[in-house]
Amino acid sequence: MVVCGDDALAHRLAVELRSVYGEQITLVVPLSEATARQPVVGRARAASAALLDRVNAAVGRANGNGGNGGTAPLAPEPPRGERVLEVAELTEAVFAEAGVERATALALVYDDDETNIRAALTARRLNPRIRLVIRLYNRRLGQHIEELLDQAAALATGDGTSGGPGSGFDTSTTVLSDADTAAPALAATALAGTSKVVQTDGLLLRAVERPPPGPGQVADPGLATLALLSATSSDPAGADGSEGMGEQGPRLLPDAAAVASATGRGTVVLEQVSYAGPQLPGGRGGGVVPAFSSLFSRRLRWSLAGMVVCVVALAIALWLVTKIHPLTAFYLTLLDLFAIDNPAIGEPLGRQILQLLSGLVGLLMLPVLLAAVLEALGTFRTASALRKPPRGLGGHVVLLGLGKIGTRVLTRLRELNIPVVCVEADPEARGLAVARRLRVPVILGDVTQEGVLESAKIHRAHALLAVTSSDTTNLEAVLYARSVRPDLRVVLRLYDDDFATAVYRTLRAAHPGALTRSRSVSHLAAPAFAGAMMGRQILGAIPVERRVLLFAAMTVGGHPQLDGKTIAEAFRAGSWRVLALDTATRDASEDVRRSGLVWDLPDTYVLRSSDRVVLAATRRGLAELLGRRPRDRAGT
Repeated sequence: MVVCGDDALAHRLAVELRSVYGEQITLVVPLSEATARQPVVGRARAASAALLDRVNAAVGRANGNGGNGGTAPLAPEPPRGERVLEVAELTEAVFAEAGVERATALALVYDDDETNIRAALTARRLNPRIRLVIRLYNRRLGQHIEELLDQAAALATGDGTSGGPGSGFDTSTTVLSDADTAAPALAATALAGTSKVVQTDGLLLRAVERPPPGPGQVADPGLATLALLSATSSDPAGADGSEGMGEQGPRLLPDAAAVASATGRGTVVLEQVSYAGPQLPGGRGGGVVPAFSSLFSRRLRWSLAGMVVCVVALAIALWLVTKIHPLTAFYLTLLDLFAIDNPAIGEPLGRQILQLLSGLVGLLMLPVLLAAVLEALGTFRTASALRKPPRGLGGHVVLLGLGKIGTRVLTRLRELNIPVVCVEADPEARGLAVARRLRVPVILGDVTQEGVLESAKIHRAHALLAVTSSDTTNLEAVLYARSVRPDLRVVLRLYDDDFATAVYRTLRAAHPGALTRSRSVSHLAAPAFAGAMMGRQILGAIPVERRVLLFAAMTVGGHPQLDGKTIAEAFRAGSWRVLALDTATRDASEDVRRSGLVWDLPDTYVLRSSDRVVLAATRRGLAELLGRRPRDRAGT
């Protein structure tokens, strides 16, 4: 397999394929990877470590839990045992040297969409049967590129195995986005108790963390129990929830006996699964036309309401004085208000007095109506401008950074109707247009400058989510926010997972009463990319503390662990579990006639070779299903 990329995701993906699946890897990186890029990352790591040392000194803990932040790897090292090619650019000669014509799969994970598309077109021409995994941020363009490359492969090979409609889940081209893969996990981590969502092609999976049941209570398994949380997950100063904790660590895909015996441990359960239609643009209040209440200020709305009350009162008084029809009285009142010439000469004194009062109210109404028109026009004119946080806002999420990751996280949070305030230093950031469309308040400024976080009302926020591209910015913002509010829930995006672990441990030691999470995007996204390279449709990944659970869809045929087995027999604790049966392509003559996914499968249902199933699996379990023997260091 060949992996081409220019950032941490390429290195992490190569390690994933080599250590978990036992594949032979050729890693293609730019020339500057070893001579220019890594020192820059190293300086960022060193600066981040210096900030981390301040925390260690502040809490007086120079032990293994809090004092190893500075010893984290300064740059990602090439995976051992892989062939590494350093090239200036991807060309046909480079692909030939990397062995693309003989390779099983090719991953193009450059940070630039255009580079990946250009390389994919070249690779498809050189090897029509190669399995392509492409990293693209633009989802709509990715769908078109996937269809184009599949069609090209079908024409070149003369068969229908290129992954087109009806060819199954084992497609030859898969387009993924690291931002889409990591965003649900980042958004869910910032909101304790909310669902972790995996969504792709209309399929919606929700995994919910549930606290340990009380004495005498039985934990609700939901549709399926996906994991047991670590024994120290409820202890703020506990361990980090990695597999290195042994029996105390998180357990993925436990059996019923393990769930029943795990007293005092939280669970991750599958609570709701359904098909979701296309997302409406803009979320709540995100349409092009502003809401009526946003057209006028509160003071002006009260003024308009007062004018309406005056008009109604004058019309009622005229009706009582003159004894005319109520509609006629209202009509004459409006004529007087608008100064339409109809003098009440020869009319009773009460009618003349009411006419004078109506004229006076009409004069008072003119400036109010003019103010309403001007304010409404101003609202429409500034509807595309960035909003400021409203007064009294509280319980919101402060999101730092509106780059690729931040934009996807913002969209996820708004889909969950969570109030958000964004902070962005770059006035040309790609996420500003999304924030403007969603009508989300944005603070333009450097988050490390004094007063910026205060403008985002950090002292009343529910959580801080720092997802900028700079580790130092994220760490400095979190440290400052914690100085303002020690119990604030914080989530950091950091470059590599080792450094994220060190930061996580130190911040938990410094603030044991607050929830802290640190996440590496490459660590969250690499399992999905690796699974797609193995030829299976990875629907998504859900983090369980510092481990990852994959959702995949595959055909039963060719997998002896599934073929001919009942649902109960096919379940292997800690490795994989069949969750649903895909019946979308069944013939009407077969016993299952519904289209879509069937989740309530009985344990006695026998899987057939033609069945396609959705399953949850660990990385080791997926590797075994694919016929690979994981190495001893696998399963992190």
